[in-house]
Amino acid sequence: MKPQPLQLVLASTSTYRASLLDRLGVSYTKQAPSAEESMLPNEDFASLAGRLAHKKAASVHAPDSLVIGSDQVAVLEQRRLSKPGTAERAHAQLRACSGKTVQFFTGVALLNTVTRDVQTSVVHYRVTFRTLNDAEIRRYVTRDDPLDCAGSFKWERLGIALMASLDGPDPTALEGLPLIALCKMLRKAGLEIP
Repeated sequence: MKPQPLQLVLASTSTYRASLLDRLGVSYTKQAPSAEESMLPNEDFASLAGRLAHKKAASVHAPDSLVIGSDQVAVLEQRRLSKPGTAERAHAQLRACSGKTVQFFTGVALLNTVTRDVQTSVVHYRVTFRTLNDAEIRRYVTRDDPLDCAGSFKWERLGIALMASLDGPDPTALEGLPLIALCKMLRKAGLEIP
């Protein structure tokens, strides 16, 4: 008798991550993860993103499943950027980013809850902003409402107008779920993608 295929679970409540996973045409369910997101002593940003992705995948209850966890860390001048939450904080964050490069470390983990095997990858991306004036920042924040985005922009929407350049191997990493790395993991776990 052939074993039942494992269920696919996204350990995230992010609409951005769900929308990205939808592109793959796979069936999955979502669960809210639970993970403390503070840095460990002497931990670098890439290691933090990878550890949190794994921790989020491991935090959900999903027997007989492949669980996807992901986490993104945005960094400006060695300082971690958070989701702004308010228009005022988004303005301040974009003013600080003006003319500078922000680094993004996006971790993705795939946990097999039967074997406890985990695959983890961290994708590094660099976003360089144009020099922005206050009027541009105000218009952008009003139109794109990036209050739930680390770095205060949505590159896949109007945020692209703020950029001087993007540099990295997978643009979906900027949206929070690196699909190239995830597809490789899913194929290794036995799923047919595409």
